[in-house]
Amino acid sequence: MSNKKEKSKSIVDEVKITDEEPPVKKEVDENEKFDSSEDIQDHKDEIVLELEQKVDDLKDQLMRSLADGENLRKRTQKDVEHAKKYSHISFIKELVSSVDNLQRALQSIPEDTSSLPEPIKNLIVGLEIVEKEVISTLEKHNVKQINPLGEKFDYNFHQAMFEVVTNESDPGTVVEVSQKGYLLHDRLVRPAMVGIAKKIDAEDTEKKTDKEQ
Repeated sequence: MSNKKEKSKSIVDEVKITDEEPPVKKEVDENEKFDSSEDIQDHKDEIVLELEQKVDDLKDQLMRSLADGENLRKRTQKDVEHAKKYSHISFIKELVSSVDNLQRALQSIPEDTSSLPEPIKNLIVGLEIVEKEVISTLEKHNVKQINPLGEKFDYNFHQAMFEVVTNESDPGTVVEVSQKGYLLHDRLVRPAMVGIAKKIDAEDTEKKTDKEQ
């Protein structure tokens, strides 16, 4: 009897189970699917724009770095050339002072040397040869003398020390050079110390005449 009850109970359970409705699959709304695809595309576009902006920024930084490097290279090259040309200018300044002393010594020699002893004559000849060699060596190293006698005064290369009142030369003309100047390439080592001509005014002539009287 009990076995029959158990069998009937299991049959009822099976009927209940089979009578249950199968789970309903949730249908995806086509509009929602479309909206989500648009969002994904917009997100992709934003990422692309950000990447393009980063690429542009990196390109700009690269171009700036290349320009800075080129400018540094040019400045370095210019500094090296400048050092090669002008690094010994202080040495030239001291050397030309010795050349001045040598030339002053030669200028103090009398024009007529016939009465001088033979050893003194030979010494003078030797000093003249040394002067020529020194000037030649300076010129080989791009050092040039400035001896502007008879030239128009140029404040870039000359320094006026005094005026010479005369009508024999045009006003502003260099009529006397008390010390020669020097150039290293295109740079002034030392200006020439000069005296320049000044025209004689009528007033100056009258004053001079009155003093003489």
